[in-house]
Amino acid sequence: MKSNRRLRRLVVGDTTWYWTVRQRVEPAYEDCSLTLSLYREDKRHRLALIFRPDSDRVVSNSYFESGTLVRLPDRSWLNLYEPGTVRRLLDAAAPVRGLSTSEQMVELEGWQYFDAVVDPLSR
Repeated sequence: MKSNRRLRRLVVGDTTWYWTVRQRVEPAYEDCSLTLSLYREDKRHRLALIFRPDSDRVVSNSYFESGTLVRLPDRSWLNLYEPGTVRRLLDAAAPVRGLSTSEQMVELEGWQYFDAVVDPLSR
């Protein structure tokens, strides 16, 4: 069986990014989460987009394909294992990752970037 926890590589211009997807499954669904972590090749900083379930937001827990996020009102979805999705989320988070920070890890609520990627006209 192939591992979905491997480190993947994404080249954007002259910058190489590494990314992983981690799924946390808990007995109570509201405690589950999907985390997309992005690392620049030449930096030790990590950007983590965390997706947790909500009343109209679903994260895959076993029913959906692994890495899937769904917004229920319009049934829009993304899969965090697709490089195109990761690239669009990385572009959407560009203003945040451009900030100079001394923090080793920046954790952000991922749903705002989901909305920016799925609804490009609303930006």
